[in-house]
Amino acid sequence: MIFRYTILYVEDVPATMDFYERAFALTRGFLHDSGDYGELATGETRLAFSSRSLMRQLGKTPAAADAKAPVFELAFETDDVPGALERAVSAGATLLQDARREEWGQTTAYVSDPNGYLVEICSPVQLPSAG
Repeated sequence: MIFRYTILYVEDVPATMDFYERAFALTRGFLHDSGDYGELATGETRLAFSSRSLMRQLGKTPAAADAKAPVFELAFETDDVPGALERAVSAGATLLQDARREEWGQTTAYVSDPNGYLVEICSPVQLPSAG
């Protein structure tokens, strides 16, 4: 089994995809003609979006995301956290935590996307050597 994609439930799939393309330099993989489902390429997995209205049609009751009370976060890794943070905020992200160096050596920053999802922008984690 492989982890193929994560689907975020949003009101406006095309607008959300546009935001992620501008904010995080992701590449559009697919947007259904209905505008109710789309995917962005992120490497081996995909970040996907489904409209809340489509989910309601399928008998689901999706809740709205809340960055102040998140149940998960998306994390985008980069060697330039301050630059990536500036790009995300310029694209419409809400700044929640400015870039800072953590005690374990990683640089992190947090934003909220226009739908209220919590997004971490971080440097690679420096794992200890096995030696």
